Amino acid sequence: MGYAGGTKKNPTYYSLGDHTETIEIDYDPTLISYEQLLEIFWRSHDPTQRSWSRQYMAAVFYHNEDQKRLALETRERVQAKLPTPLSTQILPATEFHMAEAYHQKYRLRQAPDLMDEFTRIYPNNDDFVNSTATARVNGYLYGYGTAEGVEADVDRLGLSPNASMKLRDLVKNRRSGSRLLERLRLHL
Repeated sequence: MGYAGGTKKNPTYYSLGDHTETIEIDYDPTLISYEQLLEIFWRSHDPTQRSWSRQYMAAVFYHNEDQKRLALETRERVQAKLPTPLSTQILPATEFHMAEAYHQKYRLRQAPDLMDEFTRIYPNNDDFVNSTATARVNGYLYGYGTAEGVEADVDRLGLSPNASMKLRDLVKNRRSGSRLLERLRLHL
């Protein structure tokens, strides 16, 4: 998690300037394409909802002309399926600034039992932030993935049996996202 899209030097949550809260994704194009990432992005938010501030706007920050072209093409495909104009922006990338530690893996930080366990596994904050295991668990806690997915992943996360059971219970008992977001996921 971090900040991008603005001009302010060294933005922070309480002094953001003209930046937007965003994520930066490192990916292996031999495993997943940029276009596939964009498809996930479009299904993961309501692209018709206008943000009340630049801080929280939905945007794709592209790094080159090919990424820009793909972002615009996928945006057009999504727009063709929806009656409401899209508000999601397609913008050139600027410098990415990591957010403060307390913003990293936010949903995981709200699960003290799991957080305690991961803090023992990753005492260094950079290792915690960059861990695939913490990213997966954070995603599950946000509502992405299924109970079946947790079962497939749980033995690879490095968690104790108690923490593994806690994760299973949290995912099993979580509430689904908004009805509109669920409809978008089904139709896009």
